[in-house]
Amino acid sequence: MATNDIQTLSTVRLRPAQWTDLHAVAQLILDVCTAEGDPASAESEEDLQKYWDEPGYNLQSDTWVAATQDGRIVGYEEFYDRHAHCVFQGDGYVHPDFLGRGIGTAMMKALEARAKEVMTQAAPDLRVHIRNGMNISDSRSREMHENEGYRPIRFSWRMEITLDEAPSVPQWPQGIQLRPFMVNEHAHPVFEAVEEAFRDHWGHTPMRYDVWENNNLQHESFDPGLWFIAWDGDQIAGTSLCRFRNGIGWVSLLGVRRPWRKQGLARALLLHSFGEFYKRGTKTIGLGVDAQNPNGATKLYQSAGMKVASEYVIYEKELRPGREAEE
Repeated sequence: MATNDIQTLSTVRLRPAQWTDLHAVAQLILDVCTAEGDPASAESEEDLQKYWDEPGYNLQSDTWVAATQDGRIVGYEEFYDRHAHCVFQGDGYVHPDFLGRGIGTAMMKALEARAKEVMTQAAPDLRVHIRNGMNISDSRSREMHENEGYRPIRFSWRMEITLDEAPSVPQWPQGIQLRPFMVNEHAHPVFEAVEEAFRDHWGHTPMRYDVWENNNLQHESFDPGLWFIAWDGDQIAGTSLCRFRNGIGWVSLLGVRRPWRKQGLARALLLHSFGEFYKRGTKTIGLGVDAQNPNGATKLYQSAGMKVASEYVIYEKELRPGREAEE
């Protein structure tokens, strides 16, 4: 199936998404996540808007909606070229009332066809793969992926805490100071510090600064007062970049650069983030984490009182063997 083809599936057709679909797609995502018992994980309409508005992102070639004859959007799939035209990511949703009609399979085939088009631009010796994530309880989606040649390779958690009282006062490592985040002065150094801190995390791919800026600094929920930057002299040691998401506090990125690890800085940043949300009247705080994080993040979050609210499984399909892409 060519990527831009209009497909007819009984009374539903597949077409590229349009900007006028934004609200309906965001509502679909919320409906699906709610049906799975995890509405807090849903992308908001603004999250989706920023994603569609990323520099270089192409709605016409990289998104699909499944629409009924009366125009109702009941399915959505997106394709993302994460790195070097060989590391691809998909994300798909089918409304619970329209499961079992072949919509999800058709969208996955469109996703793979698009990936095979883009991979022609990759270096010929690079390994090429697609990864998709889903709620671990979504047995229908898991079966569909396995039928299409995907296999489970990794797990992740959404963790939460609901504070009944103010959290413990953080204990900062010697020489570490928090300073107010100044966008004009600190944006690029923070971006570089985050990229370095997450470079050794599973699944990390390098991000361009303009994409990072679009997704963070230009997001409606961006609040510089919720960006906590730990400095050691003139060096950024760690960051906790927070915002509000779906009615709760959200720790988007908590990272510590290698020279400052294992000194208690991550815990101090986490507790400080909890405390700032608590002062603002927000008692429920969440974050996402790789369930097999090698740096002890899951143990840290659990020791701070966080619990697993939902679990996700990541599936992968290899389109071509080869060497892994380097940053």
